[in-house]
Amino acid sequence: MSEKKKGFWSWLGFGKKEEITEQVSQEQTIETDSQNIAENAPLVEEKHEIVSEFIEQKLDEAKHFVEEKLDVAEHIIEELEEKIEQSFEEEKEESVAIIDTAHHNSNENLQADEIAEDIATMAESLKENEIVEETQLETEVISESEQAIEISEEIAESVVEDIVETAEEAEKVKEETQDEYQEKPANKTGFFSRLIQGLIKTKQNIGSGFLNFFRGKKIDDDLFEELEEQLLIADLGMPTTTKIINNLTQHATKQQLKDAELLYQQLKLELADVLKPVAQPLEIDTTKKPYVILMVGVNGVGKTTTIGKLAKKFQDEGKSVMLAAGDTFRAAAVEQLQVWGERNHIPVIAQSSGSDSASVIFDAMQSASARNIDVLIADTAGRLQNKNHLMDELKKIVRVMKKYDETAPHEIMLTLDAGTGQNAISQAKLFNEAVGLTGITLTKLDGTAKGGVIFAIADQFNIPIRFIGVGEKIDDLRPFNSEEFIEALFSHEEEK
Repeated sequence: MSEKKKGFWSWLGFGKKEEITEQVSQEQTIETDSQNIAENAPLVEEKHEIVSEFIEQKLDEAKHFVEEKLDVAEHIIEELEEKIEQSFEEEKEESVAIIDTAHHNSNENLQADEIAEDIATMAESLKENEIVEETQLETEVISESEQAIEISEEIAESVVEDIVETAEEAEKVKEETQDEYQEKPANKTGFFSRLIQGLIKTKQNIGSGFLNFFRGKKIDDDLFEELEEQLLIADLGMPTTTKIINNLTQHATKQQLKDAELLYQQLKLELADVLKPVAQPLEIDTTKKPYVILMVGVNGVGKTTTIGKLAKKFQDEGKSVMLAAGDTFRAAAVEQLQVWGERNHIPVIAQSSGSDSASVIFDAMQSASARNIDVLIADTAGRLQNKNHLMDELKKIVRVMKKYDETAPHEIMLTLDAGTGQNAISQAKLFNEAVGLTGITLTKLDGTAKGGVIFAIADQFNIPIRFIGVGEKIDDLRPFNSEEFIEALFSHEEEK
């Protein structure tokens, strides 16, 4: 303050140094707080740099909000300083007037001292009130600034959390995909156990589920009628069911079976006889390079996934493998094959969506031959068996393949979903008529009670069943073994 103001406090004798120090301290506090407020703006910019451009606009808005509040705060502080100075001037003038009056009345010095003391007290009180008001105002401004910064931080944190969450989900999908694609140690016991559990639903209608059906009953016409009904429910189909019932009747007559439980064992043998002729594993002819496998089937049966699993299997056997993305109508199918290829370092021949499938597969055959590839697996678009023009397109693919190699394709494998039941019979019939099937892979046996369709397919078409799938992992697609299958089907081991 001015020198006159200092003289006034000196005259009053109430600690000039302390008042000046306090005043300077308050002004420094105000200045420090103002600096702190001004320094808050870069915090917004620092947060701004952490996140991506996605939140840049939000952080800018927060920054402008803080700057506006700081401008308002500085303006208010300036006004308060002016008011404080003006107030001191007014108090000073009033004090001088009172002091002058006290000088004219020397007999009232004591009263003047009391008045001066009251004035000093009033001045201090006024100053404290103004400082409190000023501090409250600054606190409000700082609070609003901090609130704006907190909002910016929350926005930034929210976006960062979203990014992290998305990254975690992507990593989780990647890990799950890796787990699915990673080859697990294989052993017969492990697979047999999985086979038993995979056939749990099918066993309810056939196999071990028949044990209680036969137990304690005598062999008569009613028993055979009930058995016939049960086999039909299990999706064996009428021709296969009739064949099995006739064979059982003959055995019961010749051997004079009187115990139905013995008939149960005979049923197991009859079913094993149906599957035995078609249990033919796929043998790769190494004299044919590339050995071409053409995969066919309707949509949704797991054809593309089966291709990936077969590719990994052949690769583990030491064979070089190439994939041809012949399903040019479904972009996801191409991407899925490419994922398998990247994971296992298997080349994938593909063209843009909508390209001619026959052309893609022809190019793949040329490329495989040039690279001396052992096995080429060609995918095709899923097609309904009752769409003639789609089946004609499949015939065209086979014709084009034969132009490059008269013996190709060396294997035409139909992928069937066991859950489709009797519809699988229709698919096998029409695909076989169109291109001449040489093998079948039956998938998703673990998710259906209609697994009995395998007996109908084996009995009616006599097409080799190459592989069966009882789960999603690579090791759950295995070469078909009829003896293992029957043992698992009739096993009484409980699901663990």
